[in-house]
Amino acid sequence: MKKAGLIMLIVLLFFVIYFLQSNFFNWFTIYGVKPNLFVILVLIIGLFMGRQYGLCFGIGLGLIMDFLIGRNIGVSSVMLGIVGLIGGYIDKNFSKDSRITVMTVVALTTIIFELGQYIMQSAILSYELSEINIFAKILLIEMIYNIVLTIILYPLIKKWGYFIEGNFKENNILTKYF
Repeated sequence: MKKAGLIMLIVLLFFVIYFLQSNFFNWFTIYGVKPNLFVILVLIIGLFMGRQYGLCFGIGLGLIMDFLIGRNIGVSSVMLGIVGLIGGYIDKNFSKDSRITVMTVVALTTIIFELGQYIMQSAILSYELSEINIFAKILLIEMIYNIVLTIILYPLIKKWGYFIEGNFKENNILTKYF
C-alpha cells in the first residue's frame, strides 16, 4: 500500500511540475527557453527506484505529457523512457551522493532527450536540419538551466530520492532472513 501511495505522489508531482513548466517558468525564461523539469523528474526516478521504474514512469509520464501538450504521441515517451533507463544504469555504476555526478547526468540526459526528440520530430514532420545552430543554442541554454535548478534543488532531491529508494528497493539484508 505504501508503494501505491508513493506512485500516486509521483504522478501528482508530475502534474505539479507540468503546472510549473507551463505557467510559472513562462515568466522566467532565458532567451525564451524554459528548463525541462520532466527530464530531471524521470532521471531521479531512475536513479533512486531503478531501471524498471525509470522506464515505466518515463514512458507513462511521457505519454501523459504528449497528450497534454498535443505534440506527436510517443516521441516524449520514448525519450523519457531512455532517460529513466540511463538513470537506472547510473544508479548501479556511480554514486548518487556526488553533486557533480548528478549535475553531469542531468546535462547528458538533457542533451540526449532534446537531441532525440529533435531527430524524431524532424523525421516525422520533415524538419530541415539547417536550423541546427538555433537548436544548439536552445539546447545549451536549457542544459545550463537544468543544471542550475539541480544545484538549487539537490538537497531536496537527495532526501526525497533516498526516501523513495528505501521504500522501493529491498536492500535490507536482515529483513530478507527474518
